[in-house]
Amino acid sequence: MVRGHGITIRDVAKRAGVSITAVSHALNGKGTIAEATRERIVRVATEMGYQADAMARGLRSSSIGAIGVVFRSLDALGDYQPSGVDVFMRFVGEVSGQALARGLSVVLVPDLTRTPIQPLAFSLDGYIVADPHADDAVVALLERRGIPVVAKGRVPGRDDFAHWASEDDAASMRRLLDHVARAGARTVALVHGTDPNAWNLDSLAAYEAWCAAHGTSPRASAQPERTGVEGGAEAARRLLAEGLPDAVVCMTGRHAAGLQHELAEGGVHSPADILVATGSDSLHARTARPAITAIEMNPRDTATALLDRLQALIAGDGGSGRPRLTTTRLRVRGSTSR
Repeated sequence: MVRGHGITIRDVAKRAGVSITAVSHALNGKGTIAEATRERIVRVATEMGYQADAMARGLRSSSIGAIGVVFRSLDALGDYQPSGVDVFMRFVGEVSGQALARGLSVVLVPDLTRTPIQPLAFSLDGYIVADPHADDAVVALLERRGIPVVAKGRVPGRDDFAHWASEDDAASMRRLLDHVARAGARTVALVHGTDPNAWNLDSLAAYEAWCAAHGTSPRASAQPERTGVEGGAEAARRLLAEGLPDAVVCMTGRHAAGLQHELAEGGVHSPADILVATGSDSLHARTARPAITAIEMNPRDTATALLDRLQALIAGDGGSGRPRLTTTRLRVRGSTSR
């Protein structure tokens, strides 16, 4: 499909304050322009994404049979292979398998707002942006370029953006809280991440609403996702100093594993003394001792919903319809089984 207008050599010339000929010579290594001018033109062209866009324009007039996937949580983490975190690979594996069955290839693309940009990034037929942040810059960039985009998760601050699907994060949090309550917990603390995505924001809102409904004061604290196991240990030390609740829910499995281990080092064991659960199953949760009760995501149904919506957008369908929420599974393990 024909996309919106891209960056042209004229745009680069205007931004750099030089002639079109100077831009052409600078980018092609020709002419006798001053080296400082050449460097400035190349820098401006790179910042504007001109070279990537110029290559993309030759391909994007028709479908190339490939879509991109951007993981905003991994962009923020600055680590595309975080130890013990397999939720992202399970999702992209499901997307890839289903895409291949539909005749599509999948390309993993890092943050499109950073330079340099992969040359083919803007030639792809469409994008899935996973866990977009508030007013997400990548989603906005793709929209400006007229490239079909869907999101795995609500885009906070963008009530007008309806092209998304995800697991029902609020329902998942309520399921975890009801489970630890049935196991005897009356006070529950929450350790959530700092990424401004719907997974964190909607889970926190559901937790606060649950506490209000059950007549208990919320005890929520933020811990950056990048802190991993040590971040969980830090949260545990904070709880030991402030007074222990009956249960703790950590949004990430790494935080939960670090917290449980640190509590045990301090003589507080789960499930005898405290219940521990996590909002995202991971290798850390499954191999902890005891293994940690977790929410297992639903990558199959979520991938299906996203690919259905994305293909409709690529085909020129406005993609009318409401966002789709899929159902997660509660994996009950030793950390909450008394």
